[in-house]
Amino acid sequence: MSSASEPPRSARPASPFGSVRAESRSRYRSLADPESLREFAKNLGEGIYITTPEGQILDANPAFLEMFGVESLEDFRGLNAFDLFVDPAQRELEMKLLERDGRVKEFEFQVKRRDGETRWVLDTSYVLADPETGERFCHGVLVDITGRKRLESELIEMSTHDALTGCLNRRYLEQLEFEFRLDADRRFGCIYVDIDHFKQYNDQHGHQAGDRVLVRMARFLMRHVRAEEAVIRMGGDEFVIILINADEARTRRVTERLSSSALRSAPVPFSLGWAARADGESLPALLDRADRSLLNIRVEQRTDENRSEDRE
Repeated sequence: MSSASEPPRSARPASPFGSVRAESRSRYRSLADPESLREFAKNLGEGIYITTPEGQILDANPAFLEMFGVESLEDFRGLNAFDLFVDPAQRELEMKLLERDGRVKEFEFQVKRRDGETRWVLDTSYVLADPETGERFCHGVLVDITGRKRLESELIEMSTHDALTGCLNRRYLEQLEFEFRLDADRRFGCIYVDIDHFKQYNDQHGHQAGDRVLVRMARFLMRHVRAEEAVIRMGGDEFVIILINADEARTRRVTERLSSSALRSAPVPFSLGWAARADGESLPALLDRADRSLLNIRVEQRTDENRSEDRE
């Protein structure tokens, strides 16, 4: 008979991972029940697997098989975990962490499906040793985060790109500044571009026509640099081109090529100023020098225009 202060048996919570209580014979009430665990693994949306430390895939649930586009464990025959990684070095790193700590939590990497598609996953795993044989196994759970990574990429794209022209925007400069600090010796070239008399064009033709000119100008600039090099809209009618691994000679050549192409295919006249990175120079300092170069050219152009008018 229970005391007054003791809760009735039916009200006592069962241990979440303990054995099934003697008074209850129903299945699926406890994770200690083998059939419960079997159903749990079969219906879980995340991939569950068991491998050897060498990477042989011993067992996996249906979600794991679906993640890799296969129908049964037989489809993994002749493959091991290293073959499933897009970057095998990531597998090596994960195994080093497992050896050091005995477990890893939410290790992020890309995997290859049988159809060639790649997916991003998070892996949480641990090493378990059989006390009788000493054999070691890796037990783990894979979570497919491809959708989340795609959304992250879209958000980054939106935050670092100009909505009108598709160029990079000023936020990209924050990332680039980190690269400058990381490697003081790396060479960069900077070309400052400013459309001539754009305000007058806008006033005369309207803002929609002005927007179309900006889009065409952005495409013109992107065609004349490498795909990996940045064309940044600084705002209004100003653009900056950042050339990668470019010394003074290459920066000058690209600037001259833009100037000569301007006469044939540029949508509107524009002016250029440029500078090549000096040793250890910061990104703001490089941008400032290129901008001042542009201003000097503008002053020279206006002086020449005034002289022509005086002669007339």
